[in-house]
Order: sequence, then structure tokens, then C-alpha cells
Amino acid sequence: MRRGRAEGRSPWARLLRDRRAVFCLAVLAAELLAVLLLPPLLGLDPYTSDLAAGFWAPPSAAHPLGTDDVGRDLLARLVCGGRVSLAVGLCSAALSVLVGVPLGLLAGYRRGAWEFWLMRLADVLQSFPSIVLVLCLVTLAGPSAVNLVLVLGLLGWTDIARLVYGNTLSVREQEYVLAARALGGRTGRILRRNVLPNVISPVWCAFPLRAGRAILSESSLSFLGVGIRTPQASWGSLIQYAVSLPVLAGRPWVWVPPAACMLLTVFCLQGVGDGLRDALDPRGRAGQDGKRPCRVKSNGIPKY
Repeated sequence: MRRGRAEGRSPWARLLRDRRAVFCLAVLAAELLAVLLLPPLLGLDPYTSDLAAGFWAPPSAAHPLGTDDVGRDLLARLVCGGRVSLAVGLCSAALSVLVGVPLGLLAGYRRGAWEFWLMRLADVLQSFPSIVLVLCLVTLAGPSAVNLVLVLGLLGWTDIARLVYGNTLSVREQEYVLAARALGGRTGRILRRNVLPNVISPVWCAFPLRAGRAILSESSLSFLGVGIRTPQASWGSLIQYAVSLPVLAGRPWVWVPPAACMLLTVFCLQGVGDGLRDALDPRGRAGQDGKRPCRVKSNGIPKY
């Protein structure tokens, strides 16, 4: 009984109890397996034109999603484009975390000049419209997946740093941190062993949300023609076909599947982020770990 209650109170157990979060995790896992395994298993080639099928061919047995303007299989480009979009979203979010967490720790723990300059730099970067700043930097760096990851990741550290900074301000005044400092602990050791484990939980919640925003940013840039360019495919570059009115109105099989995949992925990442937030915050899940919540009666006596 005690073991079951301990497992019920663990964040992982609370996450698994959230049906929406579990469903979103299953969908994301299925997407990752599909984009990684389907091309080699089915022999999908996103670059070779099928001249026999023709250009803008409708869906058929040979090409379930038809072909594009030069006869390339749209199913192959959808699956391989998912690799690029997911890689850009996840890698840029990981880069934002790798940059933002140390800077937020330093600003919140060291205070002084560290706090002033890092937070003012974050203010300056956040004062610009994000899509305009990303658009300018990607145009200067050149349209490629690597440049998109670097630009989106290095510009996205501000939200993560502010999140860690705010939590570090409160944690640094806790008794266990003061005791470690009084015992002569070095700053790096204190940050790694005493501060970081107590401020990292909100970062796990922000990571999937940041990945979803990066996927939308990549799709927007590719749609505008400054992101992923042909012959390389991404969900955003496939949606770019909808710019043409004949394709938008008469060939929905060209742009609807990538748009649906992108929206489904972003919604699932949002669901995972919400599930992690609820699982890592026991106060928000009161009464869902096998115990009834405590209610206070009008006479001040608690009732369970």
C-alpha cells in the first residue's frame, strides 16, 4: 500500500494518469517512428521525379498523396519533410535550454552585474518582434536547417533564462543553499547540486512548448521562402504550394496533409507541456493521487 501511494505521488505516475498527455505522447512517438522508419522501409525518395505519373498527379495507388509540380512523390516529401521540421523544432528548443539555463542560474544566483547585463540583454531581444528578427537573421545567415536551428535556438534562450532566473532568486535564499555556502561550497557545485534540481522542473514544461513554437516559426519562414528551400522538404515548404490559387482551390491533397501534421504536432506538444506542468506541480493535482482533498468547514474544522 505504501509503495503504491509513493508511486502515485511521483511525477511520472501522475503524468501517466493524464489521458490527454499520454495520448499526445503516443502521437508524437508515432510521428517520430514514422519519419525515421518509413523512408527506408518503403523506399520513399523525395527527390526523384516520376515522369510516368506526370506533374500534379492526383492521389493513386503508386502515389497515395499524388505528385508535385515536378513529379516528386508527395508522401515521400511529407515524411522526409517531417524529419526536418521535427529536427528543427526539437534541436532549437534543446539549444535554447542549453543556453538559457546556465545564464538564468548565473543571473539569479550571482546577481549584481550578471543580473543587470543578462536581463537587459533579454529585454532588448524580446523588444523586437520575434518573426521580424528571425526573418532578418535567417536571411543574412542563409536558408538552411542548421541556420534555422542556430537562429531559433539562440533567440529563444530569453524565455528559458527568465524562467530559471525567477526561480533561482527564491531558491538561493533557502536554508540548504545558505548552509552549503557557509560550509565553503564552490559556486559551481552549489548551482549544480543544490539550485539546479530545484529550478529545472518548469524548464521541462517549457521545452515542448518551445519546440512547438520553433516548428511554427520554421513553417512560417519556409512558407515565406526564406526557410527550407527545395529540393529539401519540410512541412512549411510543402504548405508553400498553397500560395498558388489553383493548388489552394483544386488540389487540397498537396497542402492539407502537411498542414494537418504540423497542427497535430503543435497541439500534441502543447498537451505534453500541460501534462508535465500538472505532473510536476502537486499543488495543481490535489486530490488526484488517491487521496481526497481537504476541505475546511465554516467552523474551521478540516473535513476529508
